[in-house]
Amino acid sequence: MAGVLRVALVAGEASGDILGAGLMHALKAHHPHIEFIGVGGPRMQAEGLTSYFPMERLAVMGLVEVLGRLPELLSRRRRLIGSLIDAKPDVFIGIDAPDFNLGVELKLRRAGIKTVHYVSPSVWAWRQKRVLKIREACDLMLTLFPFEAQFYDAHQVPVRFVGHPLADMIPLQADRVAARDGLGLPLDGPVVALLPGSRGGEVARLGSLFLDAATRLRALRPGIRFVLPCASPERREQLEQMLVGRDLPLTLLDGRSHDALAACDAVLIASGTATLEALLYKRPMVVAYKVAPLTYRVLKRLVTSRYISLPNLLAERLLVPELIQDAATAEALAQVVAPLLEGGAVQTEGFDVIHRALRRDASAQAAQAVLTLAGRG
Repeated sequence: MAGVLRVALVAGEASGDILGAGLMHALKAHHPHIEFIGVGGPRMQAEGLTSYFPMERLAVMGLVEVLGRLPELLSRRRRLIGSLIDAKPDVFIGIDAPDFNLGVELKLRRAGIKTVHYVSPSVWAWRQKRVLKIREACDLMLTLFPFEAQFYDAHQVPVRFVGHPLADMIPLQADRVAARDGLGLPLDGPVVALLPGSRGGEVARLGSLFLDAATRLRALRPGIRFVLPCASPERREQLEQMLVGRDLPLTLLDGRSHDALAACDAVLIASGTATLEALLYKRPMVVAYKVAPLTYRVLKRLVTSRYISLPNLLAERLLVPELIQDAATAEALAQVVAPLLEGGAVQTEGFDVIHRALRRDASAQAAQAVLTLAGRG
């Protein structure tokens, strides 16, 4: 146990920075003499990471944007690999960002450095052949969900299911009354949260659809109110333009999506990670999604999983309604959401079972797995 443990970590965006900071905090609790190097954001740096360059240089989304930055990304990755091989960390942890991190892991593992990938890419859903690269690049995969661990077990990739940090953070029972009071919402009467996504393209495709569904819900349930958290000032401006000419009892929030979920009775939500948050808050939901027609035709051929939403993947059954592409009309969404305002118990009981299964002190579990791999467990 003597000697300094040197841990390298690379996170590429804010969610990875949060995961990395939690893992670093847990590692320090288990091992008193530890040094962190790599790439991370403000949270990881606050835990003691020496970041070789700003994490924001890796946070690129969209094909065109990636192509425009590709020379820089490849150059940074090449120099990072060289620096880490020289530094000889006891273990390297790539946090999400698989397109960047798996290439780093492959080179480092070939150089004799133990490698961990924290947060599985969606290989179980599409492009399953990527598991071959993962098997070559990783000494250990840490997954947030149990069905992911089952996939890697079946493909002979060393894996450990550690649980999800959000399941640790969000209480098993959220206080609806306190949340409504904090948002200035009336304590009586139904409230539906609308979550059409955090990206501009998602809001462009789903924002007006969700507002049209809200108008129909209001006709079905007089007295209903709506709350819509905006992921950024840009998304708020986008949604405010969609609200022009509409008469809806709707409260726009700047962020505060967790408050909105705690306050509501039901959720109309875009498929994505926010569905996990709605599940953990035990709020019955309807999942909707639309993409460009050509993208949909391509994805339909590539995606192998039966469901698109995390609640159904975790339940391994159709627990929440999924209205995709042409099926996602305003009338259909309203008709499916309305019964959940009183009759969502089947969903919420299933959500509670999943929440308890994911509540495993994920950061501590991940830290123990890393220390064991590094020979310090």
